[in-house]
Amino acid sequence: MVSIKEQLELIERGAVDIIAREELVKKLQKSEATGIPLRVKAGFDPTAPDLHLGHTVLLQKLKHFQELGHDICFLIGDFTGMIGDPTGKSDTRKALTVEQVAANAETYKQQVFKILDPEKTQVLFNSSWLGKLTSIDMIKLASELTVARMLEREDFRNRFDTGRPISIHEFLYPLIQGYDSVAMRADVELGGTDQLFNVLMGRDLQRSRGMEPQVVLTMPLLEGLDGVNKMSKSLGNYIGINESADNIYGKVLSISDTLMFRYYALLSDLSNHEIADLRAKVEAGSLHPKEAKKRLARELTARFHSPAAAQAAEENFEKVFQKGGVPDDLAELKCSAREPIALPQLLVDAGLVSSTSDGRRMIQQSAVTIDGVKATDINMIIAPEGERLIKVGKRRFCKVHFG
Repeated sequence: MVSIKEQLELIERGAVDIIAREELVKKLQKSEATGIPLRVKAGFDPTAPDLHLGHTVLLQKLKHFQELGHDICFLIGDFTGMIGDPTGKSDTRKALTVEQVAANAETYKQQVFKILDPEKTQVLFNSSWLGKLTSIDMIKLASELTVARMLEREDFRNRFDTGRPISIHEFLYPLIQGYDSVAMRADVELGGTDQLFNVLMGRDLQRSRGMEPQVVLTMPLLEGLDGVNKMSKSLGNYIGINESADNIYGKVLSISDTLMFRYYALLSDLSNHEIADLRAKVEAGSLHPKEAKKRLARELTARFHSPAAAQAAEENFEKVFQKGGVPDDLAELKCSAREPIALPQLLVDAGLVSSTSDGRRMIQQSAVTIDGVKATDINMIIAPEGERLIKVGKRRFCKVHFG
């Protein structure tokens, strides 16, 4: 049996808001006395098919509750996903189709179990209760929210003040997210700091129905590889959990020494004591920061692949980037071009960049080498003969075979 104090230590790790902590203590005490675990909820709208490490911050906190013996509800917002979460948006978000939501939701189920125990996780879809609400039910629900309350949200207020449109259905989003907590009878709801308004709505709706309000726990938004902006696929500063072992390992090693311990706190399975010990050794100079970072890279790579894959990724990284070698899984391209080809186009054909403009930008940044020689001319023409080893950045390689 884990004591209340020990439970709180793990639950509070990395958390920003706990509303209200004294209520959480009472819920934990009641759970201990009755033997009934808390019902802990986190919702994810399936707006994209792939998750990245930023998404796993909440999953890791769900895992903490799971390890403490509480019931975990992973909620897939297939109904709310068709509305589109307006949080942080400066314009109305485009709604997904039923087909897009269904396809993305299926991939979410596969990905979350790389962190959560599938035997101890309840996967729910909010369409199962929201889809049953009648028009009258929705109107009654909407009557519980005022426009003034909605304009307390900074993103809505900014859009209203600058004359940018706000669709009525966007006002409904936090309300029906709050209704999820009523339908699920949640004891605790997790969310990012940007979701605070939405998750507090669940407390309000539960209280108005005579239910014991859920405790709200928010987690910070994880900074991406640039160490400044939140991790985002659109910014290109992300680490996808479906990426190759080599990519995950290499990207983790690219984060700053300062950011490394934030990643440890939010993503690692190491205990608070173990992380504090690592930090103390780094600060004392008895452990090189890179060695601590390699440990984190191995842990995260093993989580999404396997310990063997993590070990292989580390060996490959050292071979390529520390000893000047090339990766074992070197990509290859057979090019049938008979005429000279512009280097930016060749980079696109080799899958090393997304567009010719991206290729030109990488050349201008001195990030492209051909057979170990740095390319500096964006108009460089490659003769279609023999073989060329092309490298873009630190981790992208391709051997091009002409003819």
